[in-house]
Amino acid sequence: MKKIAFTFVALCCFIATSMAQNEIPAAQPGVQYGKAITKNGAINVQQLEAKLTNDSTYTGKVEGKVVEVCKKKGCFIRVLREGEGDPILVRFKDYGFFMPQDIVGKTIVLEGQAKVREVSVAQQRHFAEDAGKDSGEIAKITEPKIDINIIADGVMVVR
Repeated sequence: MKKIAFTFVALCCFIATSMAQNEIPAAQPGVQYGKAITKNGAINVQQLEAKLTNDSTYTGKVEGKVVEVCKKKGCFIRVLREGEGDPILVRFKDYGFFMPQDIVGKTIVLEGQAKVREVSVAQQRHFAEDAGKDSGEIAKITEPKIDINIIADGVMVVR
C-alpha cells in the first residue's frame, strides 16, 4: 500500500511540475500575453500623458515601445516616454502572465488601467533590483516620485 501511495504522490508532483514550467512565447508580431486584445483604439504614450493631466485614471489601450523588462522573470516592463521622464512602469494584473526577455525594442499594445500615483523609495529600489541595476544606482534612489503606473490585463506585440 505504501508503494502505491508513494507512486501516486510522485506522479502528482511530476504532473504539477511539468505544467508549471510553461515557457513564455518569444516576442513576435501578433503574439499575445494575458487577455486577448486587438490594437484597435489604442492611444500613444503622449496621448496617455495628456489624458492623465485632467484625470487620475485612464482605462483602455496604449501603444508604446518596450525599453526594459524585469530580468528575474519578466514580471514588469517599461514603456518609452517621449521627451523627458523615466519610462512608464507596466505590471500585469495579479501576476497572471509574464514577458519574455526578447520583448525589449518591440512595439506593443497593452490594455489595462493607468494611474498617476506616488511610487515609494522601497518600490523604486525593488524594481531597480529586479531590473538588474547595480547597488550604486539603487542607492541613489532616495525620494518618492509621482509617476504613471499601468496594470495591464493583456499585451500584444505589434512589431
